[in-house]
Amino acid sequence: MSDDALREAAETMRAVRERCVWTQRIDHRDLVPYLVEESAEVIDAVEAGTRADLREELGDLLWQVLFHAEIAAGDPDDPFDIDDVARGLTEKMVRRHPHVFADAVATTPEEVLVHWNAAKAAEKRERTSVLDGVSDHMPSLALAQKVMSKAVQVGVCAPTHHLADPETEAELGDALLTLVHLARARGWDAERALRERVRDLRAEVRSAEAGTS
Repeated sequence: MSDDALREAAETMRAVRERCVWTQRIDHRDLVPYLVEESAEVIDAVEAGTRADLREELGDLLWQVLFHAEIAAGDPDDPFDIDDVARGLTEKMVRRHPHVFADAVATTPEEVLVHWNAAKAAEKRERTSVLDGVSDHMPSLALAQKVMSKAVQVGVCAPTHHLADPETEAELGDALLTLVHLARARGWDAERALRERVRDLRAEVRSAEAGTS
């Protein structure tokens, strides 16, 4: 057994890729459902599992990263491997934490975010919208929250409603369940309703950025 557990895991993945006939047939797109599933199981372990559950599920998620990297290593046009992934991650995290690795100062979480966002903006100079990089594949509630956080940056306000204002996160959960129940009772699709409103909000953001609103 190697003293470098991560390296051993990567070598195990390489051996599986080379010798397992099922694994040899898998590509990046084939892996997407497994990545979604394993990510969900990590969340379950964090919210309701044991420490052993979390350790195991993090391992399963790591396997997905190793799997994608091993597939990428065999790409004939633009190959990269797990070392390239790790190296890129390290370089990015060093850039985004100048208060840790350089002479910048951050004494509050808000100041940390200023450094993070400045470094990210420098890395993503090709982006022209605050919505660039926001994935449509996020769950609808997470997507709505992300888009609204971007919308305020360009002066676009989220729609208001007469619904009661919950005072705690638990009350918010009850309010969301109440709305889902209402949607079910009236034959509405709650997921579609939220996604359509988020789509409208995205359009408002892009309109504001273009100076046409």
